Amino acid sequence: MQNLSQEFEDLARQSLVRMPLSRLLLIAAGVLVGVVTLWGLMTSFYTVQPEEQAVVKRFGAVHHTADPGLHFKLPFGIDQVEFVATARVLKEEFGFRTVETPARGPSVYAHRSFPDESLMLTGDLNVIDVEWVVQYRIRDPIRFLYELREPTRTLRDISESVMRRVVGNRLGSDVLTVGRTAIQIQARDEIQAAMETYNSGIQVITVELQDVVPPSAVQPAFNEVNEARQERERMINEAQKRRNQAIPRAEGEALRTIAEAQGYATERINRAKGESVRFRAVVEQYRDAPEVTRTRLYLEAMHNLLPDVGTVLVIKDGQLPPLPLFNLREHTAPTTRATQ
Repeated sequence: MQNLSQEFEDLARQSLVRMPLSRLLLIAAGVLVGVVTLWGLMTSFYTVQPEEQAVVKRFGAVHHTADPGLHFKLPFGIDQVEFVATARVLKEEFGFRTVETPARGPSVYAHRSFPDESLMLTGDLNVIDVEWVVQYRIRDPIRFLYELREPTRTLRDISESVMRRVVGNRLGSDVLTVGRTAIQIQARDEIQAAMETYNSGIQVITVELQDVVPPSAVQPAFNEVNEARQERERMINEAQKRRNQAIPRAEGEALRTIAEAQGYATERINRAKGESVRFRAVVEQYRDAPEVTRTRLYLEAMHNLLPDVGTVLVIKDGQLPPLPLFNLREHTAPTTRATQ
């Protein structure tokens, strides 16, 4: 094999030596033209992925943008292309980093803390540990590439500044409990306004608070405070429950008393009206027949009074024992019992 290769090299040298110079130049020119042609073909087209946009620069100046698909450009480096993921939702993590750890099988992600970013001072001078995520999208690739030198770093600086100010204007208990949604909305709006001021081409989609906890050094005291607050809320709820039970009961009794009083008042009024009507009727009858009416009224009065009189005694002067005229109880008792 070595002899054959040596013979082939010798034959090639002899052929080159015997070949004219003009033919050698023609072959070299053909090879150069082929290389240049191949290079031009390789640099005359590019492909933009579905989630990207391409920014085409011609002689260093931005010429146009291209949507996803296959496109052609001027070769030999005249047109330069930069790809920007405009349809992808990107995120920046603050106070922590999610890193993928090498492991066999499925990917495993570890959580690394950055207290320099997450520790903040609240409005009531308490220290709190806030971790959050800013999700954004590149809306204008030209501005994103050429308006700011480091747009991502600018986004991080603005997000941290805004979050510290928003948290610093609120109470620590508000940040830990009911104020999370309001903080997220306010921080998103202010970060977006700042990025639009710098013409960054970034659209902030959401700001999401992750872990909002007190520092580990004060965690036990914070837990005790939370337990005390929960106990206070429980007692308030129990008192509210008793209030809700007692007030309707008292209101019901008051309404019942008022209804009874109104019924009694109506009864008395109706009775008085009836008696007044009866009295007017008696007066009319008395005017027509005074003797008869007087006698009837007398008899009715005696009929109502005599059953309560009992025994009637007639005492005559000069007679020792009293003279029993009549004993009404003995005669009216059976009648009363029979009536009952």
